[in-house]
Amino acid sequence: HVQLVESGGGLVQPGGSLTLSCVASGRTDRHPCMGWVRQRPGRGREGVARIRMTTGDTWLYGNTKGRFTLSKDGAKNIIHLQMNNLQPEDTAWYYCAADMDETCRYCPGGHCYGKWGQGTQVTVS
Repeated sequence: HVQLVESGGGLVQPGGSLTLSCVASGRTDRHPCMGWVRQRPGRGREGVARIRMTTGDTWLYGNTKGRFTLSKDGAKNIIHLQMNNLQPEDTAWYYCAADMDETCRYCPGGHCYGKWGQGTQVTVS
């Protein structure tokens, strides 16, 4: 199994920035694709960003492009989601997730992940 622990959420004013981090442990070798999924109030889950851990290739979804950046911490099983110019509509629970798919296929709905963290709340107000 793989365990995912998020950190970095909180309250921020519009236009502000936050960085979310996720530490993966356990059988990370079987989960080469990781990412972030969010759930905004009254909405279903939506993919935010994905990263292929072996290459560092990243994909962003929706209106996060140009504002959010996803990266990995060297050879460590840690990913960071840098979120800039946050807006009230970014208010959501953000979940770190892991996928066994080596290709890190297109997944804007976030439904492809098999493992999830507990989530961290981001409030922009």
